[in-house]
Amino acid sequence: MVRSTVYKNIRRVASRAAAPVLALPLMAMVAPGARAEGMPQLDFGNPYVIGQVVWGAGIFLILYLLLSRSALPKVEKVLSLRRQTIENDLEIAHKAKSRADDAVAELRQARKDAMAEAQANVDKVVEEARAAAEKQAQEMNTRLGAEIREAEARVALARETALGSLRQISTDTAEALIHQISGISAPLDVVTSKVDGVATARGF
Repeated sequence: MVRSTVYKNIRRVASRAAAPVLALPLMAMVAPGARAEGMPQLDFGNPYVIGQVVWGAGIFLILYLLLSRSALPKVEKVLSLRRQTIENDLEIAHKAKSRADDAVAELRQARKDAMAEAQANVDKVVEEARAAAEKQAQEMNTRLGAEIREAEARVALARETALGSLRQISTDTAEALIHQISGISAPLDVVTSKVDGVATARGF
């Protein structure tokens, strides 16, 4: 394709250049003896001018044959190599772009996976911390409940002990007051029953 295009272009240029050269003998044949003032190269009546025209046409034809046989194949080869190089470079560029796009896609996917994994780890840590806090709170509530029950038991025991001591003290005090006031000793069972009745009435 390149060779035919180059050949066509050269033939077109050669035909355009050869037209005036070929027209000169025709002009000499049609108008022998024509001469332009101040332009002896157009004096077709001069045999030297005809010889120059013929030799010029022959030289041009030889140059055309040399170019078409020698120079044009080299030009075609250079153009073909250049076209092949450009196509190879374009193919390499397309492959490089494809690999770059794949690398960018993999990087985005890796970033997305890393973010998802990080979020999962954060959620896991938060859940573990919440579970540990709930467990610790339950253990603390259980321990506090046991301590409160033990304290209530100690308070109740101390209250019972204090009430028992209070009744004994009240009984002894009442018996001592009766003996000091009346000079006689009141029966212990009577004093005890009276003190128990008063203590029971007051919730002791």
